[in-house]
Amino acid sequence: MATFDLTEETFESSIQNNDILVIDFWATWCGPCRQFAPVFEAASEQHEDVAFAKCDTDAQTAIAGHFNIKSIPTLAIFREQVLLFLQAGSLPPEGLEDVLRQVRELDMDKVRAEVAAEQESAGEEQA
Repeated sequence: MATFDLTEETFESSIQNNDILVIDFWATWCGPCRQFAPVFEAASEQHEDVAFAKCDTDAQTAIAGHFNIKSIPTLAIFREQVLLFLQAGSLPPEGLEDVLRQVRELDMDKVRAEVAAEQESAGEEQA
């Protein structure tokens, strides 16, 4: 599967309609982003069950702001609409493969229970 451009118009549907979504936050002027691009593209061709999106932080400032992107490239990975990974810096091919393997192996029922517990705890602290 080839990569696609993530925009404000496609952001919500991309998260909702893909079991696993990997987002590469990048910019045209960024050298490390250009170096990571072939790694990202190759992974998109190897993992047809995963959606790979590129988000140009200069063109999509609202999305970049939502994720508080301060350094690029930054990689975000959602599974079943849950953000599981958000890390600045490019990954080597084997690093990206390892992260994808870990994301696939997660027990999402357990993850959702942990997220719910954290949200409940945060709500109690604010009260």
